[in-house]
Order: sequence, then structure tokens, then C-alpha cells
Amino acid sequence: MSLTDQLVQYLVTGVSIGVVYGVVGLGLTIIYNATGIINFAQGEFVMLGGMGAVALVNVGLPLPVAVAVAVAVVTGVGLAVERLAIRPLPATSIMTLIIATIGVSLVLKGGAKLLWGREAVILPPFSGTQPVRIGTAGIDPQRLWVMAVAVLSVIGVQSFFRYTLTGKAMQACAINRAAAQLVGININRMVSLSFALSAVVAALAGVVLTPVTMMRYSQGTTFTLTGFLAAVVGGLGNSLGAVVGGIMLGLLESLAGGFIDPLTGGMVSSGYNKAIALAVALLILWLRPQGLLGRQKKEAL
Repeated sequence: MSLTDQLVQYLVTGVSIGVVYGVVGLGLTIIYNATGIINFAQGEFVMLGGMGAVALVNVGLPLPVAVAVAVAVVTGVGLAVERLAIRPLPATSIMTLIIATIGVSLVLKGGAKLLWGREAVILPPFSGTQPVRIGTAGIDPQRLWVMAVAVLSVIGVQSFFRYTLTGKAMQACAINRAAAQLVGININRMVSLSFALSAVVAALAGVVLTPVTMMRYSQGTTFTLTGFLAAVVGGLGNSLGAVVGGIMLGLLESLAGGFIDPLTGGMVSSGYNKAIALAVALLILWLRPQGLLGRQKKEAL
């Protein structure tokens, strides 16, 4: 394979991984724009979506039905998290709410371990395994599914927050809960909706990713951290920025793993690809603290 074909392969791989990070960051952004908090259980929603779909396929459900049911169940989990772990806590203490989401993450991870064990699981590809050719480089069709879901997710979320009254009401809740309540916005309903919407986005990401890379109970933490980094690098609160930040991280990981190790004669292992991506991301934040696309300007009703 020529250097150009290798580059194409690494770029496609990087984008397909990066958009998953971006979609996780997108889910974090949805809740942040409605509540002002970071949901550190977001990666567990990705994990539950993937592992839940596998479990349903294994009991005999057709793949499309298994995917739909898994997304619905994870949406219910998101609503339950908000109702049982977030709503009872005082909304004035942001740090308390964030710590609560960390606790939820540990509970969901432990529950998944008890339910499905330690072994990694995988879904069958949605549209076969015959690579799509670009020159002599081959692209796994499932990676195209991953990219398509990411594009549709960001368009849908951007449109929701920008053009709908409900989306603007959710942002108003984060800006000033008391003022939002005074103008008739149901705070609890908006927060519940933000958790449900973020769970849908995360579960879809988990479902389309599981045929590409096997899913296990412990992967949620990695998704959360990379998604959070993507959201911050892109511009905290900016849904498009989260996806841009995620793609950047994915490309850095893929290119570092593909080129740096050979160029250094094995002196730098490709296992350091995440560390290299993190270092570059930190450099970007040092040079541009507001993120690549800047933080989202929220407008109340």
C-alpha cells in the first residue's frame, strides 16, 4: 500500500473514531446547555447502548429491533438518572451535581459488569463487510454508518437549540433557573428532556460503534473523558465545536499510531497515541482557552 493510501486509511479511521468522541461531547453539551453541569456518566450511556443491543441480538431479536429497543432502554436510563440522582439534589450546588454524575457512572459500570461480565462483545455490521474502495484504500462500511449518525446528530441538535422554543427554553434554564421559572418554563421537564436527548445520542453512538470496535463494561470512562476533552477543545457548550474537537482528537490518535511509531523506529510506541493527542489538545487550549469554535453564546427566551 502506498503512502497516500495509508494516509487515506488513517484519515478515515481517525474521523470515524473522532466523530464518536464528538458525539459523546455533543451529549455532554446538551446537558451542559440545559443545566450548567457536566454529566460524567455520559460515556456509560454509550457503553449501555452497544452492550444492550448485543444482548438483545443474542436473545433472537432482529438487528433493527434490537437497536431501537436498546436506544429506548438507554433513554429510560437517562430519565431515571435525572429523576433519582439529579433532581433530589440542590440545584444551587453545581459541584454536588457533578459528583452525583460520577457516582452514577460507577453504579452503571458495576451493573453492566454484573449483568454482562468482563468479556468484550461485538455486533454484526449493519451493511456487510465488503470495503468501500477509495483508490487502493478500503473503508469499512460500518465506519460510514458511524460518520452518518454523527452528522445527523449534530445537525439535529444544532437545529433543536437554535430554532425551537423548547431548545431555547433548555438553554434559558442553564442561564438563570429562577428567571426561566418566572416566565413559565418547567425546569424539571427541561432537565429531564436534556438527559433523555443526550442518552439517545450516546446510545446511537454506542450501537453504531460496537460493530467496529468491541464494547466492554469498562469503556464508558474512556468515552466520557475523550468526549469531555472534545467538548472543551471545540468550545464548551458549542455542539458543532464538540464534534470538531472530537474529530481532531481522533485524527491525532490515528496519525500518531500510524506514522510516529514507524518514523521513530519503534522508539515511540503507538500505544502513546492518546497521550500525544492529549498533549496537542492541551497546547490548543493554552493558545485558545475558549476552544476552536468558541463557547456557545446562550440566548434566553
